[in-house]
Amino acid sequence: MKIKGRAWIFGDNINTDEIIPARYLNTSDPEELAKHCMEDADPDFVTKISPGDIIVAGTNFGCGSSREHAPLAIKSCGISCVIARSFARIFYRNSINIGLPIVEYVGTSFDVLQGDEIEVDFDSGEIVQVRTGATYHAKPFPHFMQDIIGKGGLMNKIKSEM
Repeated sequence: MKIKGRAWIFGDNINTDEIIPARYLNTSDPEELAKHCMEDADPDFVTKISPGDIIVAGTNFGCGSSREHAPLAIKSCGISCVIARSFARIFYRNSINIGLPIVEYVGTSFDVLQGDEIEVDFDSGEIVQVRTGATYHAKPFPHFMQDIIGKGGLMNKIKSEM
């Protein structure tokens, strides 16, 4: 599985309140959540992105509460993947459960600028910065996790096996 999209850069410790502010948690409607994705980190985020774009962040992305609303908002607004140096564990699991691909990059540098086109290969764990051709490495997804993501999340995978 491969994806390609433009990079949207965020820093370290982006918490779930920045991803989807608590004032919008009176709904779990994906379309409504999508309208407010990353609103407290970048108020114009959803007006600038295109379907398939990729969030690139530093360490501890998704820290804070255990709400599934955060990865759901990201996926529903059209983001195809989140790449970060590390993720909060509950955010990582919630993302897989709803079918949002997330990738932890390894190494000391990740030279990607806002708007750069990047390509992610989930089998090999390679991330290519298209402008320069630089290749970076991430922890590849095991095939069972790729299967969950490919089916749109854990519940869809279970339903497909029944």
